[in-house]
Amino acid sequence: MANQRKPDWKTLSGIELPLTATPDSVNELADAGQPPYTRGIHDTMYRSRLWTMRQYAGFSSAEATNGRFKLLLDRGQMGLSVAFDLPTQLGMDADDELSFGEVGKVGVSISSVEDMKLLFNGIPLGDVSTSMTINAPAMVLLAMYMVAGEEQGVSLDKLKGTIQNDILKEYIARGTYVFPPKESMRLITDIFDFCAREVPKWNTISISGYHIREAGSTAVQELAFTLANALAYVDAAIATGQDIDAFAPRLSFFFNCHNDFFEEIAKFRAARTLWHDLMTERYQPQNPKSKMLRFHTQVAGVSLTAQQPLNNVARVTVQALAAVLGGTQSLHTNSYDEALGLPTETSATVALRTQQIIAEESGVADTVDPMAGSWHVERLTQEIYDRSRSIIDTIESKGGALNAIEEGWQQHEIHLSAYAYLNEIERGERRIVGLNHGVMEENEKIPILKTDASLGETQASRLRVLRETRDNMRVERALQSVQTAAQSDDNLFPHVLEAVRARATLGEIMAELKSVFGTYTAPSGF
Repeated sequence: MANQRKPDWKTLSGIELPLTATPDSVNELADAGQPPYTRGIHDTMYRSRLWTMRQYAGFSSAEATNGRFKLLLDRGQMGLSVAFDLPTQLGMDADDELSFGEVGKVGVSISSVEDMKLLFNGIPLGDVSTSMTINAPAMVLLAMYMVAGEEQGVSLDKLKGTIQNDILKEYIARGTYVFPPKESMRLITDIFDFCAREVPKWNTISISGYHIREAGSTAVQELAFTLANALAYVDAAIATGQDIDAFAPRLSFFFNCHNDFFEEIAKFRAARTLWHDLMTERYQPQNPKSKMLRFHTQVAGVSLTAQQPLNNVARVTVQALAAVLGGTQSLHTNSYDEALGLPTETSATVALRTQQIIAEESGVADTVDPMAGSWHVERLTQEIYDRSRSIIDTIESKGGALNAIEEGWQQHEIHLSAYAYLNEIERGERRIVGLNHGVMEENEKIPILKTDASLGETQASRLRVLRETRDNMRVERALQSVQTAAQSDDNLFPHVLEAVRARATLGEIMAELKSVFGTYTAPSGF
């Protein structure tokens, strides 16, 4: 055993690794920018334009997060990415009794358009691209962003960015859902329809495998579950009468990048190929962009250790490098202290500099798909494609992603994978440096970011002033309009947008939707 590092040789997904790969595992490849896009969706890739360096940030108040945004932009970040606190993610105002103790803890607190305006104060929304990790109340937060833009003088057709808006993975892995699945799907397709007409530069969904992977799935499961969810969204939009080429070009994806370097590169290459093939076979879109898988990547938060946290700089670098070699369109690199708390200014800067060093000093961005032709990578790409497609076929045999979620099937599969991985670590079969290998006594203290404990009271006070000074008759009319639209087949977005303009709060608008749609508790698996 002394001369053999592992009892067997497999990827994190369990794909067996031969000692060497051979030429018979290499398929003939089309050039980058050509179907099926295995090598990348653009023919020149990073030679023409680097990926967007989009660091995820949000904590405490809108003012504090605005300061972090400006710091990151000043240090070279290319786009913004908003982390919301838990009450906001669940559609609750900061003064809701259920919000107590959670306001501003894991993201920024946003209860009204006035908070949104503070969040982007001094940041021209016509010039910057913004991603927002928001799901159940995505329509309301996007409406707030739009109104903030309008009041800066930016028309809706000039706004650029992405909302996550992926409720199916919330039922599978993350848990910040509010409404039942069918009603949630209605909100999503209403967003597709409205934005296709009014906000054409906006990515209306970021179909996310990231949280599925963080919950314990393998890379193969992450890809399969994500694309199966994407097919469900496409089917739902088509069922409402929308043309696939009207909304599919604005679909985007969000993947994790874990420690298994070559498996992750191959996963991204397989993802592009598989999405192209599924879209072509099922829907025959005419616009080539409807078949292009564009994705954002975040390195694996779950891989970071609280033990010897500076080691996480190396982990993040390896993962970010794999994402770039896999052809990502944008990237977030985690901070080394995220297993301990929210990123400090110093750790957030190191994370951004990691991307900049990869882009400017490593040379990996100088050629398109530099891993192409590697017998090992090509074999893994095909293996991941085949295994993911098999899982998607299983999900389709259950009636699609929505039916399988209601059955608890994906949840159960993730539980099994997470348990197997944990057992490997506990038995010492999988080594994690600082955790079960290279362990040592630690004396160095890492600074931890502390949030403002009084923020909840401050936010509640702001909401009291807002409710006292706004036109409450206008608010009541707008909220009634939201409820009436929810009871009909009308697109909800224009009604929510008017309620936001009237200064209705997030919790007030969500309450109207709850009164019609109800709420939901998902099965956790069996």
